[in-house]
Amino acid sequence: MKVRLATIDDHESLVEFQLAMARETEGIELHLSTVEKGVEAVLNDPKKGNYYVAEINGKVVASLLTTFEWSDWRNGTVMWIQSVYVMPQYRRRGVYRSMYAHIKSLVLSSDEWHGVRLYADKSNQSAHRTYENLGMNQDHYITFEWLK
Repeated sequence: MKVRLATIDDHESLVEFQLAMARETEGIELHLSTVEKGVEAVLNDPKKGNYYVAEINGKVVASLLTTFEWSDWRNGTVMWIQSVYVMPQYRRRGVYRSMYAHIKSLVLSSDEWHGVRLYADKSNQSAHRTYENLGMNQDHYITFEWLK
C-alpha cells in the first residue's frame, strides 16, 4: 500500500468517493457538478487543503482531505482530517490506519503542526472505534454548525 498526496489525475476517484461517502453515511445525494468543482478547487489551491490517497497495486482505494485550523493557544496549526472514504472491499484491511499514520508522521515531523482533529457522525460507532483504536480520544468540544 502506498499513501501519497493526490494529484489532478485523481480527480475522478476523489469525486466518486465524495458522492459515495455522502450517500452511505448521511443518505445525501450530492450535486455532481458542485462536487467536481469543489474537489478541483482543493487540488488547484493547497491553501484550501490537501487530498491524500491510498493505492493498492496502483489502484486508488481510499482518500481523505486535510484542512487547517490556526490555534492562537498553540501558536500553530492543527490539521483536520475530513472526507474519509475507503472503498467497501478494502475496509478492515488497515487502509485508514496507514493513511492516519502518514498524516500523523507529517504532524510529528513539523514544528508548524500541533495535532490532528476530525469529526465523525454521532451514529457512526464503527468510525468512533477505529479512531479510538488509533489512539485518538473524543475531546471536550461539541461541534455546532449553521450551513446555508
